[in-house]
Amino acid sequence: MPAVPVTIAMLLISNIFMTFAWYAHLKDMSQKPWIIAALISWGIALFEYLFQVPANRIGYTVLTVGQLKVMQEIITLTVFVPFAVFYMKEPLKLDYLWAGFCLVGAAYFIFRDKL
Repeated sequence: MPAVPVTIAMLLISNIFMTFAWYAHLKDMSQKPWIIAALISWGIALFEYLFQVPANRIGYTVLTVGQLKVMQEIITLTVFVPFAVFYMKEPLKLDYLWAGFCLVGAAYFIFRDKL
């Protein structure tokens, strides 16, 4: 299987774990001491790294580190917006759309040599 689709799939999975590790405790463990939330988040983050590290190693065989970073940010926003809206019950804002447009610009500039 080609490196880029594998990298994207693994970064997508990694981002799901990352988003839950970073933010789910705000909803689910708000009454617990921060140290408990941190330890549980670290446990979730282990799974993030089990996907993120090999994804970046695979991706780096065909992409630059800058391209990997911009791809990561696009995937992060793609995962974060549904998480914020559906899991955290926050309102969908136009700010997410504007941030997405900024990332489209970033993607253009970082990948334009491949276009």
